[in-house]
Parts: sequence; structure tokens; C-alpha cells
Amino acid sequence: MTQFEVWAPMAARVEVEVGLDRHELARTDRPGWWAGEVEGGHGIDYGFVLDGEGPLPDPRSAWQPLGVHGLSRVYDHRGFAWTDLNWRARPLRGSVLYELHVGTFTGEGTFDAAVTRLDHLVSLGVDVVEVMPVAAFPGTRGWGYDGVHLWAVHEPYGGPDGFKRFVDACHARDIAVVLDVVYNHLGPSGNYLSRFGPYFTQAHHTPWGQAVNLDQPGSDEVRTYLLDNARMWLRDFHLDGLRLDAVHELKDTRATHLLEELAAQANGLLIAESDLNDPRMVTVREAGGLGLDAQWNDDLHHALHAALTGETQGYYADFGSMAALAKTLTGAFFHDGTYSAFRGRHHGRPVDPRIPPSRFVVCLQNHDQIGNRAAGDRLPADVLTLGAALLLTSPYTPMIFMGEEWGATTPWCYFTDHQEPELARAVTEGRRREFAEHGWAGEVPDPQAEETFGRSVLDWDEGNQGLLGWYRALIALRRARPELTGPQIGVSYDEDDRWLIMDRGTTRVLVNFGGDAQLLPAGGELLLATCGEVHQEDGGLVLPGRSAAIVSG
Repeated sequence: MTQFEVWAPMAARVEVEVGLDRHELARTDRPGWWAGEVEGGHGIDYGFVLDGEGPLPDPRSAWQPLGVHGLSRVYDHRGFAWTDLNWRARPLRGSVLYELHVGTFTGEGTFDAAVTRLDHLVSLGVDVVEVMPVAAFPGTRGWGYDGVHLWAVHEPYGGPDGFKRFVDACHARDIAVVLDVVYNHLGPSGNYLSRFGPYFTQAHHTPWGQAVNLDQPGSDEVRTYLLDNARMWLRDFHLDGLRLDAVHELKDTRATHLLEELAAQANGLLIAESDLNDPRMVTVREAGGLGLDAQWNDDLHHALHAALTGETQGYYADFGSMAALAKTLTGAFFHDGTYSAFRGRHHGRPVDPRIPPSRFVVCLQNHDQIGNRAAGDRLPADVLTLGAALLLTSPYTPMIFMGEEWGATTPWCYFTDHQEPELARAVTEGRRREFAEHGWAGEVPDPQAEETFGRSVLDWDEGNQGLLGWYRALIALRRARPELTGPQIGVSYDEDDRWLIMDRGTTRVLVNFGGDAQLLPAGGELLLATCGEVHQEDGGLVLPGRSAAIVSG
């Protein structure tokens, strides 16, 4: 027997359809909930019928093998044989994260194929894999941020069992797993939640349309839906944490914000992506914060990217100077109450020095910073070499985007697989219009084209072995020298000559962003250098143009 339950407060009659039969459900003591038992168990297909209309997939479906528009399938989480019962994840401080997209990490684009590459991550020194969204979304290929079945694993990746095999294999290699979840919106195709209840509200809006209903009538159950979903991932898939997408778009005016409620209830690492530059995200609840464990820090990315590439358009407008880079290395946020030219207003607030720097996740590249470029182009190897020297010795928690460690030349484009012609056309035209409005004159790959997706798949036969060795050496140094994961930091720089020195206890990191060789103050033992031309002279270290070195003294 299977117990079917569904929240459908607007319906006068609810049935569950199993096979050719429909079974009427009864109201329960919980307002708006219906329930009933039907013969059958794991593997049977079903859908809910509301006032004679349906069948519709279950809002809490754990398995959607027939696609986002198809029937749901009963899935029994107890049937999987885990081998990680003694697993314990290491603390965030000192960890190195690795962001990957299952569909493009390997040519096969599945969890099982990804498992075959985990030993590469072990040899690199990765502690945590951050998996981009796997909640069921339309078609077969996509970023995953238009998911519509938040409880079901995308079937083309391998479904729920495939994801469990991946997590189990990661834990066997001492790698934790964090899943990217999207609670601020759902995709337009296959989204049936409004047929069941007030999951969305017109009182607030997001860049993707109506906001998820977190504070209007009926929102108690919507919040429970999201909180239960978070607990489900952590409990049933043995995940070590969640990365929460664009939390600034969670429109919640209640006295207790959804994020604070989640932090109080979730038994796992919580990392927020936030555009607010608000340190209260990672301030403990006892001190008036939301109590999350970490948050992405885009300001350091912007400062590094602009300093390394010279790009100062768009949101890079306030960055590019050594001063901006120094400020983000020591204070996390560049905009901590300062004027943002990109936003046309003041932005952010200062970070309390008592907040551990490890609570800020930083990167040179991520899915957004590559994929939201018109052509999805990555940073070249010479740029990555310099940037990694600072990223992997900074006091923050570093994150690497898949393929970055060997200087992958494959782009990572924006790609979708919408089946509705009108929606597909709108996505393609909207993407091209967006970049045309910003003055982009080049070709914008069609997100719907299978070729766009194919070009984004990692090529494991290419690779810059010198760059890969550099990343491995930096991560090994980070592990070997505890001061590199501590909070102590000092930065000096020269704006005109474009060099920067970062002191991390007895470890000194020197980067010459300029084109000419320069003599920088540094004594002691040379630990690592980007090139063999680095040498000691007159009590200092001579660095060729566009090079970096690390010394101990």
C-alpha cells in the first residue's frame, strides 16, 4: 500500500489516478490537505486529479522518469544501499570547493560518468563538490535553474538512484557534496504548482516573474514545502549542504525570514548566493543575523577579474585598481556602503571583523561569470596562473569551476532545451536582444541549439599540465601551512607599477600584474613561482612581468 498526500486547498474534490483507476482522497485534519491509501508501492505511476481535471504530477514527486509534464512515480528512499554510514564532512574552514555541472562535466553527462572523474578531484585536493541544480527541468539539457519538480532528480542525469551513487562515491573519497537549490522561482515549463495552491504571489516580483509566496495568505504551507525540501535533500540523499541560489530574490517580509528559519532547522552546510553585500547573512542568529554558514562574495571575483583582464565595463566599472583588490582581500566586500557606479547608488555594509573570512566563498570563475558572457568564454591560462596564486592563499574559502584547473578552452555557454516552440523562440531572441542592448557586436550562440550545449562539454583530453600542476601545488601548500586558512592578512601594493603583496603570517604572496620585471621586497625561502625567471637580488625578489611567487620567511 502507498499513502498519497497532497496540499490542494482550492479543490473541492481530489483523486489520485493509478493506472486506469481513480481513487478519491479524503480531507485530513491539516487544512487544505488530502490523503488516502492505494494498492501498490515503489515504481507505480500516478497523478493527482483536481475537481476532475488531470492527472497532474505530484508537487512533491520524488521521481519524474516521464519528464516534467508526465506522471509521477512512487520512489522508496529506503531501497538504496548506502556505504557511507561512518562519513563525516570536514569543516568549511580550510576546504576547497569545486563547482560542476553534471550534464557537461563528462561527455556522457550522467552521475555515473562523473564518478569516473572523482579521482582527478582527489588528486587536485578538492574537499567539497558543489553540484549545480539537479531538480527535474524541461528537456534533457540545461543549467537547471528552470527546475519545476524540486523534489525529483533530473532523469537524464541518472535519476534519484544515480545521484545517490554519486554522493556515496564522493564520500568514499573523502569529498563532501553540496547541492545548488533554487527556491526563489521555478521555470515556466512543467510548473503546475499554481493549480494546487497559492505557491506564488503577485504581491512581489522577481526577474523571472511572480515571486514564490513566502509571506502572503497561504504561505505557511509554501514555506513548509521549501523547508521540507531542504531537509529531504540533506536526509535522503546524504548531502552535506545546500547552496541557495539568489537569496536576495526571496521576497519575505515576515519577522523571521525564511533563511533564518532554514538555518535553524537544517542539519547541513548552508551557502547563500546574495547580491546584497550584507554580512548579516553569515552573522549568527544570536547576534541578529540570519545564521547561514557562508555566502558567495562576487566583489573579490570582480576585483581579480578586472585587475587581470583590464575589463571595466558593466559591473566591473568600480574595479580594476590595486586598491580595489587590496580592499576585497582584506575586507571581503569592496562595496561596503560605498557608491556603486553600476547600480547608481550606494551599496552594501561593512563586514564585522569578528566574522571568520572562511564564511566567504570566492572564485576566479563560476557558472554565472562564464555563462553570462555572450560567448561563454573562459579566462586564459596565463590569467588563471596569477589569479590562483591569490585565490588559493587568501583567507576566504576558494571555489574552482570545472576545467579551470587545467585551463579548459571549451566555452561554457548558456543553453536550454525548451520543447514549446514559442518559449524556445522567446529564450533565443531574448538572449540576443540582451547583448545587443549592451553593445555586443559578435554572434551570440543560440541557447536552444544542441551545438551550443555540445561546445560546453569538457574535453578531458586537452589540458595545460603546467597549470594543473600549479593548482595542485597551491592547494597542497594551503593544506601544509595552517596560516593560509587563518584570518591573518596584510596587503601592500603599488598602483602605478601594478604589483601587490599579500602577507599571510610567515607566508608572503607576490604578484606582478605589470608587463615589466620588478624587484619586490621579499626575503626567505622561495616556495613556489609561476616561472623559472623569478630570482633573488639585492635582498628582494625579481618577478618578470605577469608573474607570481610565494616565499616563506
